Amino acid sequence: MKFSTACLIAVPVFILVTLGLFRYKPWRNNGSTNPRDVMHEGPNNIALRELTVGYLPVTCHLTCPVTDFASKTTQSNTNFNSRVFSDFPTVVSALEAKQIQATFMIVPLAMKLREQGVPVKICYLGHRDGSEIIVAKKSKARSLGDLKGKTIAIPSLFSNQNFVFHKLMDDFGLKNTDINFVVLPPADMPTSLASGAIDGYFVGEPFCAKAELDGYGRVLYYARDIWPNFISCALVVHDDLIKEHPEIVRDLVRGIAQSGAWAETHRAEAARLAAPYFRQDEKVLNYVLTSDPHRVSYVQLTPTDQDFQIIEDIGLKLGLLTKHMPVSDLIDRDFIPQEIIPASIDPRKIPDKK
Repeated sequence: MKFSTACLIAVPVFILVTLGLFRYKPWRNNGSTNPRDVMHEGPNNIALRELTVGYLPVTCHLTCPVTDFASKTTQSNTNFNSRVFSDFPTVVSALEAKQIQATFMIVPLAMKLREQGVPVKICYLGHRDGSEIIVAKKSKARSLGDLKGKTIAIPSLFSNQNFVFHKLMDDFGLKNTDINFVVLPPADMPTSLASGAIDGYFVGEPFCAKAELDGYGRVLYYARDIWPNFISCALVVHDDLIKEHPEIVRDLVRGIAQSGAWAETHRAEAARLAAPYFRQDEKVLNYVLTSDPHRVSYVQLTPTDQDFQIIEDIGLKLGLLTKHMPVSDLIDRDFIPQEIIPASIDPRKIPDKK
């Protein structure tokens, strides 16, 4: 039996689209998470209550691992635990099931959840910049135009990496079908590139630096060069927690904001502190945080209307978001401290990796 060229192209495209649709409503699978799968318990043993905060091992979630500070200085008698996830579908599943009520999440996915009636609000940003488009070190690609017909991995259809990539495609006059996209967990991207299964990927650190340091990948674009002050993830909080325990949310946001301010000026120490949480080689995190201070930033993390208008405009154009949403329905800035003082974390008390 002979197949036309169109059929040969249609089959992989159909598969990729189908994968995307499974990722589109991942919260219908509730069997992949365990509410007690807490990677790290906060250090406050005398607190009368606790809150588990979800995160992925990417640097835009770095301020979650350093929220030990929030537990030690709690003003709401709360111990903050950290639970690690490998991908965003399981984060959504846990949030939907209220196994967690606060988590770091890619911003467009939070917007989509809110659009579909999931009661969540964005209360703070995770970081700015800190994402790169990575290609194989031996790749001949020197610009986005050279990636036409190639396969690129993204962490989710509802990621700013996907949104910004399409913005860059518009700048180069490429159609949506000119590049094949596949959704992969961030941790799987470096090995997929090394094996030749994909031609590149766009994701948050430290998975970009890993490909660089291991010698098989290089940066084609920094996110900041496409979208200055790029944002990827934000702290997303369930409305029930905001309504029932606003003092806990205020405590959490304070701890994250102050921890981020500390990490901005204590980068090597932050890498050492976060490495056990991320299950990453400390030298990779250290490279991300210290090789170039502009590679990732943990200041100016109050979400602005302009930030979200840009995201919404791209999402509507792509058809991934379907309706305009008032910023007041999406963002709650009431918990952000008026003055953000760097956390008083003593670097001498950060244990060395054994």
